Amino acid sequence: MYEKNKVIYPELSYKITGILFDVWNTIGYGHKENFYQKAIAKSFKDKNVLFKEQFGVKVKYKGEDLGIYFLDFLIENKLVLEIKKREYFSKKDIEQLYSYLKATDLKLGIIAHFTSSGVKTKRILNIN
Repeated sequence: MYEKNKVIYPELSYKITGILFDVWNTIGYGHKENFYQKAIAKSFKDKNVLFKEQFGVKVKYKGEDLGIYFLDFLIENKLVLEIKKREYFSKKDIEQLYSYLKATDLKLGIIAHFTSSGVKTKRILNIN
């Protein structure tokens, strides 16, 4: 059962957030989203973070394939990281990540936005 005041994966979340800020501080704003993704992947490798990039997850209904979601990152088989180059968090971004969490049956996702003023992150929980 989920405990209301318990933070899920605090050390891993902190490590990921540090990597995201390091990437932004190093290359700055204004690049394509896939450039940020490549820089994050390199940092994950350098810091020995286990990850899968552009990881495909099948969605099924009664044994039938409905389609595939492609996650930006699946980290340590524990959480999903989605990155965007955008100034704001949209309802669509949050719903997208929540769908990924439901499809993978994972408890935590992080949306990271690379903005003109820095990295903004939002934690999304799947606590059903």
